[in-house]
Amino acid sequence: MALASAPLASPATPETDRQQLIEFFQKRFPGVSLDDYVYGALIANADGREQYDQIMEFPPFIGEIEKGKKLWETPFRNGKTFSDCFDHAGRGVAANYPYFDEKLAKVVTFENALNACRRSNGEAEFDYADRSTMGTLTAYARSLSDGARMNIRADTVAAQARYRAGRDLFFRRIGQLNAACAGCHVYNAGNIMRMEVISPALGQATHWPIFRGGEELMTFQGRFKRCMEQMRAEPFGYNSEEWNNLEYFLSYLSNGLPLKASVFRK
Repeated sequence: MALASAPLASPATPETDRQQLIEFFQKRFPGVSLDDYVYGALIANADGREQYDQIMEFPPFIGEIEKGKKLWETPFRNGKTFSDCFDHAGRGVAANYPYFDEKLAKVVTFENALNACRRSNGEAEFDYADRSTMGTLTAYARSLSDGARMNIRADTVAAQARYRAGRDLFFRRIGQLNAACAGCHVYNAGNIMRMEVISPALGQATHWPIFRGGEELMTFQGRFKRCMEQMRAEPFGYNSEEWNNLEYFLSYLSNGLPLKASVFRK
């Protein structure tokens, strides 16, 4: 199948894209409920799903999430905490990120919002790529929204321009392998590559950060970096416009699915 004939390849509205992708995967994986796409590649790997369920009963990475909880609850020097920066003390809010900020004219990720909270309370920002600070904080903070359904808006001209930029990157062939994200996560979703089942694009944005093989924390943009390296392409930077737009695009595609953050992956 040529890339040009894939769902989402032709210009359309974000909502049309999302519906086309749902229809595409429902035909590819008949019998899989829409909500189950939060489990990623596990929808096509029964043994892997069984292992996942067993591990999630007593996650080996719970200590890392507890470190994030401590960061979340430790007062800033002015006495406030992260909970004071978000509605409902942070519960359910991650489902609304990323969003396009019309005043800033850019996509704002959840990590950006966490750093904005620190900045507004007189604290130094965390390094976006630092798994021991921003990574563990996000692992806990996003878990406060588990079960909340993704609610990403792209209803202005400027917002849709960033959405399309993310979509264009998703379909662009890059690197020495001349590969595209869609080549794996649309066409080959459910197939095996390097002894791993490839995850579908639908639902990808719902479960980050993940813990690979135990305690190795990986963020969503950390996954972008790993993928681009595997394509033998020069990765964009964490919090770059390119990756924020890509995250925005993928998050919109997962609209309506429940968050399931900080989970085990093989």
